[in-house]
Amino acid sequence: MQTLLIAVGALVLYIVAYNTYGRWLARKIFKLNPDTAPPSRELRDDVDFVPTNKFVLFGHHFTSIAGTGPIVGPALAVIWGWVPALLWVVFGSIFIGAVHDFGALVVSIRNRGQTVGDVAGRVLAPRTRFLFLALLFLALTIVLAIFGLVIAGVFKAYPQSIVPCLIQIPIAVAIGVWLHRKGASLLVPSLMALAVMYLTVYFGDWGFLHAWNQWLASLPILVWVVILLVYSYVASVLPVWTLLQPRDFINSLQLLSALGLIVVGLIVAGVFGVDVNGARQSLEIVAPAIRAGTDAPMGAPLIFPFLFVTIACGAISGFHCLVSSGTSSKQLQCETDAQAVGYGSMLTEGFLAVLVIIACVAGLGLGIPGTDDGSVLTGKAAYLARYDNWGASSKLAVGAFVDGSANFLKALGLPAAFAVALMGVFVASFAATTLDTACRLQRYVTQELAGAFKINVLTNKHTATIFAVVLAGLIAAMPAPGATWAMDNLGKGGLILWPLFGATNQLLGGLAFLVILFWMWRRQLPVWFIVIPAIFMLVLPAGALFMQLFVGDSAWLTGKVPNYLLGAFGLATLALEGWIVFEALAAWPKAKGVLEEALPPLTRRDPQAEGGRSC
Repeated sequence: MQTLLIAVGALVLYIVAYNTYGRWLARKIFKLNPDTAPPSRELRDDVDFVPTNKFVLFGHHFTSIAGTGPIVGPALAVIWGWVPALLWVVFGSIFIGAVHDFGALVVSIRNRGQTVGDVAGRVLAPRTRFLFLALLFLALTIVLAIFGLVIAGVFKAYPQSIVPCLIQIPIAVAIGVWLHRKGASLLVPSLMALAVMYLTVYFGDWGFLHAWNQWLASLPILVWVVILLVYSYVASVLPVWTLLQPRDFINSLQLLSALGLIVVGLIVAGVFGVDVNGARQSLEIVAPAIRAGTDAPMGAPLIFPFLFVTIACGAISGFHCLVSSGTSSKQLQCETDAQAVGYGSMLTEGFLAVLVIIACVAGLGLGIPGTDDGSVLTGKAAYLARYDNWGASSKLAVGAFVDGSANFLKALGLPAAFAVALMGVFVASFAATTLDTACRLQRYVTQELAGAFKINVLTNKHTATIFAVVLAGLIAAMPAPGATWAMDNLGKGGLILWPLFGATNQLLGGLAFLVILFWMWRRQLPVWFIVIPAIFMLVLPAGALFMQLFVGDSAWLTGKVPNYLLGAFGLATLALEGWIVFEALAAWPKAKGVLEEALPPLTRRDPQAEGGRSC
């Protein structure tokens, strides 16, 4: 019953927050106006700037910001106990993460769809634009280099998810063309796509497809990384309505419906329990509330500040400001849609993270395969099998969620194979939407940097995307740290820089808060609810990065085996942050009520943008 109360309580809190705090931000602070023409209409080009139905854009935005982040982070963080993870996810997403995403989206649409990096140069100081863009470029390079490996790893662990994921692409293109050219209603194609996608999950490993899946899963990691980066290039340069939008939308339908199944399964398991080898196993939390002192997990870093770096997506993630200001702001059809897209998507992601926590601390207890053939571990033994020590848990976090959530689906009477396949598709689809969106965002950042430094060859969308993909591919092609140059080890090079991403990503969130803060300060809007999250997200990640550099035997610069590559990047990241904060402190006293330099006059391209309601 405790697990049900947690899930229901979190859902109620999110609904209340959306209709109170979110509505207050939309109406009283940002003053969203349905009569204001957004960038999608002012700059409409049907490639990047495309007025988009609110529900389609919600699907694109939600799946893009979520990725595997709200799965991996919470699934790993429960090693410190379920209470700290749950509190950070619930209250972090309401008061920090959703405000961050919503604010970045609004600031961008009020600046013609510019990214937070571009806006920073105008509202803080001109130099901060280059510093901010440099951080964005580093973070997105890491994402592109690692997420191909993440997806390939899911495919290898769950081969039955491959065919369903591949079939999503032609379905998305067909729906995109249909909706764009015929202007048809969303209802029919949405239901058709959802039905086909669930059929592919059920039948996608039958007969010859099983052998096909197994063969694809046997391909070297490097081959999958190359395939996925080529796909990312194509998705990045195509008009958003052809693939990116419809794929993310139909993914969101499948993912949200899968979340619904998990919730229903959780309720059934909580009320009736689950049959495990002929015995009725009740649903209960089997993990400790907090693991500290003598019960602290072996090898785990300090819970403070590393909990707030480990759980990013689900509470707050700097990557989200890139999606808000990089793609979603260019597609928002109506200003008032920003509350649902910006604030609502983050709360939805927070609820996903809550379900991940419950799956890992309660769902696992319903039974997982043991070490011996045919054996099943239940209760606390199942939890400890996945969370005995930090090193093993960091590799098994996704599997813990898949197994725990699959147990909820089994409680509904769904076949075990279908339940595991659906959760595999769930994880792989989230990761794929992050990969293609990150590639498009990196294209924007590359073009902005190229324009600033007069590198004309990289201002073209094709050359900028090729540059981004090739750079990420070269990093990804290398073996993992310490591994030999063998074919089986290639494609894991993203792991070289991956330890940087947690702190760097969260620092990016703090810097995005600075941009939002200055934009509001210059307009004499209330900023009290922004100041505390901004300081929190600048100080904690910096502290975590400092500890990774200098504290302990495994420290990158002062440890027993120094890692000077990570150390150099870590020092550079801290230096960039310090420089931006210094610029902000210098500009703060003279910024209040002084508007930044206006953007140059715009020649409107879309006749519909001239007056009248835009939605």
